[in-house]
Amino acid sequence: MNPADGEAHAAEKALRKKEKRKKRKDATEDDLPAPSAEGEAIREKKKKQKHRKDEDGGEEKAAPKRKPTLSIAVAGSIIDNAQSLELATLLAGQIARAATVFRVDEVVVFDSSPTVNGGAGDDEESGARFLVRILEFMETPQYLRRTLFPKHKNLKFVGLLPPLDAPHHVRKHEWCMFREGVTLDGDRSKGTLVDVGLSKNVLVEQILEPGKRVTVAMGTNRDLTTACVRKVVPPSTPREEMGSYRGYKVRYASNLSDVFKDSPYKEGYDHIIGTSEHGEIISSSELTLPSFRHLLIAFGGLAGLEESIEEDTNLKGKRAKDVFTCYLNTCPDQGSRTIRTEEAILISLQYFQDPIRRAEQQM
Repeated sequence: MNPADGEAHAAEKALRKKEKRKKRKDATEDDLPAPSAEGEAIREKKKKQKHRKDEDGGEEKAAPKRKPTLSIAVAGSIIDNAQSLELATLLAGQIARAATVFRVDEVVVFDSSPTVNGGAGDDEESGARFLVRILEFMETPQYLRRTLFPKHKNLKFVGLLPPLDAPHHVRKHEWCMFREGVTLDGDRSKGTLVDVGLSKNVLVEQILEPGKRVTVAMGTNRDLTTACVRKVVPPSTPREEMGSYRGYKVRYASNLSDVFKDSPYKEGYDHIIGTSEHGEIISSSELTLPSFRHLLIAFGGLAGLEESIEEDTNLKGKRAKDVFTCYLNTCPDQGSRTIRTEEAILISLQYFQDPIRRAEQQM
């Protein structure tokens, strides 16, 4: 048999096999009972899943992992030690910069003597309230500050502070998928106008009261006219969808125990670390953190966290090891008798970088 005949014979044989398989499949389907509505729905669902899988390159999209959060608690009394308003402002600016550089999600400022400070309208405010004001001001994009922060004497020296330059502090000429904005007054028949720091205000579909800070999903359409209606989304959306850092939230607590009790997270903080020169000494490479969703690291004032515990009536009789999951000295063998809180924050946040990264990899 010549090669041509051999190829023809093989092709004919393969065709016969294919026809036999088709007949068997048809016979099997004929023997099956008529599909129910529920069965049809299941089959349709499987088809859609297969189609989605094919579009994603053969792999089904996994649900995005929720990134764990990092919070720090700082004693507001550190401001009381500053010798002038200018120095107090510079100190607050250092803490804002440290929180941003290390991608802190929440800064809690706790007060040791909240009764000294009256209401927010009083001429004098406690060190904790002052620190909250400066931290909030610094976290706000520059184009929103004039609207969201009325003139106040304690903001006199904020112009001296270096900018945070966080990802959500976008320039006027930059396009970003999400922008922070402030709602404006005006006609609400079609929605609400929002100032997002561009050459024109944008229109969002929701009806919102004026003077409210919002996060606007800008998308890729660069049309700034009211013909393009956009949407206000939760502040957490950019972080969840893009993984980008969007600055820190600021919270005031009247004492140390309120830091834990008033957590913004439904499940609270699942790992709380205290820092002190009297804490346990463990090298960063040997420290193992458990898997966590919300980590809190606390920093004391002039006399440390021990004094904050003693002054808190809700923590009477408790020691540091009773309040914190672990109590660590992140800078052993220090050359100075004291480490200032703003220094301790930088040292400690760097110390915890690798342990946090290792814990995240185990999730």
